[in-house]
Amino acid sequence: MKTLSTISSLLLSTALVLIGQGMAITLAPLRALNNGLTDSLIGLSASAYYLGFIVGCLYIPTLIKRVGHIRCFSVLIAVVICMTLLLDLFDGWQLWIILRFSVGAAVCGLYTVIESWLNSQSTDDSRGRILSVYTCITLSAMTAGQLLINVGPIESSTPFTLTVIFLALAIIPIGLTRKIAPTPVEVTSFRLSALYQRSHSAFAGAILSGVVVGSFWSLGAVFSRYYSQSTVDITWFMTTAIAGGALLQYPIGWLSDRVDRRFVIIGLCAGGAMSASAVALSTAAWWHLIAVFLFGASVMPIYAISLATAADVCGDCDFVEVGSSILMLNALGSFVAPLIVGPLMSNLSATMLFWSAAALCTVFGLYLAVQLKDSRAVSVEDQATFSAAVPDVAPASFDLDPRGLDVLATE
Repeated sequence: MKTLSTISSLLLSTALVLIGQGMAITLAPLRALNNGLTDSLIGLSASAYYLGFIVGCLYIPTLIKRVGHIRCFSVLIAVVICMTLLLDLFDGWQLWIILRFSVGAAVCGLYTVIESWLNSQSTDDSRGRILSVYTCITLSAMTAGQLLINVGPIESSTPFTLTVIFLALAIIPIGLTRKIAPTPVEVTSFRLSALYQRSHSAFAGAILSGVVVGSFWSLGAVFSRYYSQSTVDITWFMTTAIAGGALLQYPIGWLSDRVDRRFVIIGLCAGGAMSASAVALSTAAWWHLIAVFLFGASVMPIYAISLATAADVCGDCDFVEVGSSILMLNALGSFVAPLIVGPLMSNLSATMLFWSAAALCTVFGLYLAVQLKDSRAVSVEDQATFSAAVPDVAPASFDLDPRGLDVLATE
């Protein structure tokens, strides 16, 4: 409890950033649609955001080394605020691509500052607790951000203004903290080939999570807008999916500690395929939000289970590297997906967002089922303990994860 009180200002800044980010991630595609951008161009702008996130993973740690955590945080907040206001002022798709890329890079940098600072304030005994609180704040704040979109019409400046207010407020707790900023973070290395060699299942799960969940974040609000002109309905659509992923993550994680995690990922793929099909078929049905809830519950935990699967087969010396590779694969999937799904929605139907998710879950589920013929190097009894995780983080979060402290079996 004492540890949490020492990082209260940092956690408050985190919540404020994520409320603003939760609003922005849904506001952007809705405003783009209102501006007349096609689904293909909206998908392209979403891909630019995730490309910026990837670039941020690679280069922001160098900036933190140069100017320190507090200055870097303030500068990055200023960038996000300026880019968000420009999104509100201009509607040309070429500028939107640049602005969304810049926001993605800056947001990744904010996550890096926050997570590395949390890690510096944690002890071996408190890491798990701090990571759980951080994950809870991430999910809760993103959900709150969805609901706050309803403060004004999408075509007005009110939602964007409230977004930047929350982002600006985030500077205050960190700017006034009396705690000493941590030492600069190290640049993270990524070894995708090493991850694939260690666990085909974790590798595939990371890609699937990025493609399916990334396309949902990028185009889910656009899909909902086709079937409802009410902003309230759209925000409830997005919130319901997040709630499904948040509420079921721990029960699914509990189950994955007691059985071969590969079975759990296959089960999530099956659930994702069925629930995605149900969402596509139920656009006018009373049970539409139930299908959306089940979709979120099926696909959003795949990232955390994939990370746990990777943790089972790596030791403390390379968990950060392997975990960072999981995150990078997830981001790459999120970058590629809108480029493909956006044109499908434009040329065929908005429901292609979920029909493509159903198809991908089926294909990856079959691939993972084939992997069952290979024996695992780690028994169920030797699996690492599940820890909740979300893909909306930076590589620095893996320094905070207690699973990196355990010496586990390797293949």
